[in-house]
Parts: sequence; structure tokens; C-alpha cells
Amino acid sequence: MTAAPADPVDAGADRIGSFTVLYDAGCPICRAARRWLAGRDHLVPLEFLPAGSAPARSRFPGLDHGASLRDLTVIADTGAVYVGDGAWLACLWALADYRGMAERLGSPALLPAARRFIAAAAAVRRQTREADYGDGCDDRCR
Repeated sequence: MTAAPADPVDAGADRIGSFTVLYDAGCPICRAARRWLAGRDHLVPLEFLPAGSAPARSRFPGLDHGASLRDLTVIADTGAVYVGDGAWLACLWALADYRGMAERLGSPALLPAARRFIAAAAAVRRQTREADYGDGCDDRCR
């Protein structure tokens, strides 16, 4: 597996046939994001695996699975690995209605703002990982 630039367009995107998204199944925000992504029309198919799970470890033995639990990780069928903000942009880029947005957010002018937004979401995510957060919640709590 190879590290990839933040923007899949820079990584030979014309050769990408699918993405595997490693998400934190213990995080309510991550589960909601997974459902949202799965419910959109895809230009590039997305397969979802819980980060750190036995199937993820088996499919990607060279990956740092502890890191994949800390940051969203996306692996292209080409072997390119996107982490953090690059992974979020790769997910958007895979969606029919959001590819243009992903390309704009990945531009030099907007990438710093996109990174700040993703960092803020990650900070909220860390708070939802506390032991008692969401007890009794079925991810439809309001």
C-alpha cells in the first residue's frame, strides 16, 4: 500500500475502481457518516469495514490498524491509502453529487479550511468515544 496525496485526482483517479472505507464502528458520528455515504449515488463504489476488525486486518495486513481507529482511512483498489482529511475528500470524490465539491475543497485555496473543519469534527468524535456517551442510543437519538 502506498501513501496517497490528499486529492484522489492527483493519484491517477482514472484508475480507481473502488474504495474500502475503514470507519470506527464504536463511534456514533462515524456510523452516521457511513450510513450517509452508503445512501448516496456512487461514481466509485464504497465498501465499508469496521476499522481494526478481523476482516480489516486480514485484508490489509500492512496497515497500522491502531491509526485507522484514530483517523478515517480509505484504501483504493490501486493500493493508495488516504488518511484523515484525504480520506474524507476521497469519500466525497466517490459520490456522484459531491465530486465537484471534493475537487474544490482539495484545491490549494480551500484545503486549509477543509482541514480545519475535519479537525473540528474529529475533536467532537473523540468526545463521543467516552465510555458512557450515547448509552442506550440506537444512533437515531436526537
